[in-house]
Amino acid sequence: MNRKTKMALILITLVVALPALALAQEKPADTMQLVVEKIRADKKLLVAENMGLSEAEAKVFWPVYDRYQDELFLLRQRTARLIGDYAAAYANMTEETAKTLLDEYLTIEALGVKLRQTYLPKLLKLLPAVKVVRYIQIENKINAALMYELGGQIPLIKDASK
Repeated sequence: MNRKTKMALILITLVVALPALALAQEKPADTMQLVVEKIRADKKLLVAENMGLSEAEAKVFWPVYDRYQDELFLLRQRTARLIGDYAAAYANMTEETAKTLLDEYLTIEALGVKLRQTYLPKLLKLLPAVKVVRYIQIENKINAALMYELGGQIPLIKDASK
């Protein structure tokens, strides 16, 4: 199996599994923990296979990567809660609830930007800028695929004027 095929398979696994993880509430905690660990391991493999890190680069990159992923995971959990709140309010959305959901969405987006602004300088101290850009591209592709999948599953709010 070539590198592009492996990347595609891992990306598909992430895209399929993350929305299910984000929206699943009835699974036992230990089962969910196994799913989370599998997703994170697959993602790490995808990053490792596409970064081309030297042994010295890998030694300094992976601890920072792991901390970044821990914080990114907290944002994804918050996004999952927002989606759950939206789903709960969908049928009877009020102006107040809509504004609250929008505020939370903007907060999550701002925290994502702040997280990247915190970690980019750290990564640039460890790796050449070209490799940092490559890593950010990988993260962006994964995020774009995830957002596309989630977007397809979340219905548009009903038009109250009709």
